[in-house]
Amino acid sequence: MACVYYTAASLDGYIVDGNDSLEWLTSRAISDDGPFAIEPFVAGVGALVMGATTYEWIAANHPGEWMYSQPSWVMTHRPDLVADGHPVRPFAGSAEALYPELAAAAGTGNVWVVGGGQVAAQFVAAGLVDEMVVAYAPCSLGGGARLLPMRSEWRLAESAVNGDFVIARWCRAPES
Repeated sequence: MACVYYTAASLDGYIVDGNDSLEWLTSRAISDDGPFAIEPFVAGVGALVMGATTYEWIAANHPGEWMYSQPSWVMTHRPDLVADGHPVRPFAGSAEALYPELAAAAGTGNVWVVGGGQVAAQFVAAGLVDEMVVAYAPCSLGGGARLLPMRSEWRLAESAVNGDFVIARWCRAPES
């Protein structure tokens, strides 16, 4: 089991633009069976966690049934945020407090830190993220929400091209 921050970013390190839009991302070509494709990744996920803004984007852009079968959490101080019928658990504590529950729910699968960057930063700061997989889109946004709004050290484990994206898998750098 690993804790993985799997996301996409612009070349200048933003995960959404200044209008909280992902149009810059969703309008690009990527192969469902290419390197680092989302479906094989999600198949290996045992539990996932996201922030309130990410949850709200998913709920607004994918209405109806919850799109993930895995146990899901949203880190929020607004427990009424979760839509009726979504099997998503709100959590108002720290990443360190939630992680044992995530790991237990994940079993032998991975914990997916869906994002956004602030939630990912909490898990990284706590030393919980083992890997970060970032699909870099061929654009710059000039502003928006940062990929990882903190200082951290990583080492490149592998990279590949899939459609319009250069995708890199980073492992947490050993502490010196």
